[in-house]
Amino acid sequence: MEIKADPQWWKSLFDGIYLLTDARSVRDEEITRLEVNIICHLLPLREDHWILDLCGGQGRHSLELTRRGYRRCTVLDYSGRLLKYGKALATPRGLPVAFVQGDARNLGLASGAFHHVIVMGNSLGYSPDPEDDGLILSEAHRVLRGGGWLLIDVADGTKVRASFNPNVWHEIGPDIVVCRQRRMNHDSITTREMVISKKKGLIRDSAYSIRLYHPQALATLLEKVGFTHVRVYPSFSPHKDKEDYGFMNHRVIITAQKS
Repeated sequence: MEIKADPQWWKSLFDGIYLLTDARSVRDEEITRLEVNIICHLLPLREDHWILDLCGGQGRHSLELTRRGYRRCTVLDYSGRLLKYGKALATPRGLPVAFVQGDARNLGLASGAFHHVIVMGNSLGYSPDPEDDGLILSEAHRVLRGGGWLLIDVADGTKVRASFNPNVWHEIGPDIVVCRQRRMNHDSITTREMVISKKKGLIRDSAYSIRLYHPQALATLLEKVGFTHVRVYPSFSPHKDKEDYGFMNHRVIITAQKS
């Protein structure tokens, strides 16, 4: 059966239900700490550096970085729901994270404003137009200062293809079941996601499509945009068990510098 996704699915999917269905990755504090450990290890961070958490959702990485003393973090995301949730986490804890709603293809932020840009959680490949990812990376390059660093965390397309499973499901507590049907296309995976309550019935029936990147292809794209010192760190996953976490099982970290 063919699965069709709205080309702009990403404008509406990231809400409270997403925080429920993907909680094993995006609301697990230990997972976030392990991911931030990688950021701190690979980037030359200083406490006075400005950090842009691009496509950062509720800002879980920025919140953890701020707890560690990096108190100049800005989260930019399209989803107002996720940003509102992040602010509700930051405010009572006294964490001075800035939350900005915007489009990653046209940030509206000053050029050269940041020492580092991080793009975590497989936040590329959402648009059916490959040029949109080039725009996102070009914007990241523009807002970096000279000598600044970009770090990207994306699914390893090669390994995702090799371990592809067309039908998966998992339970969340005693009531919620998440079922995913997947179809492999030429360079992407399209997924139908059904969220079902045992008590109330169907909560959501949606579809999304994400382009897969082979690590070297993404490294080449970064060089085309103007980045130098591109380095690929393969086989990254903070998940220790063998459950299916969608695009979060097999990931690759790539760092690059603006000259």
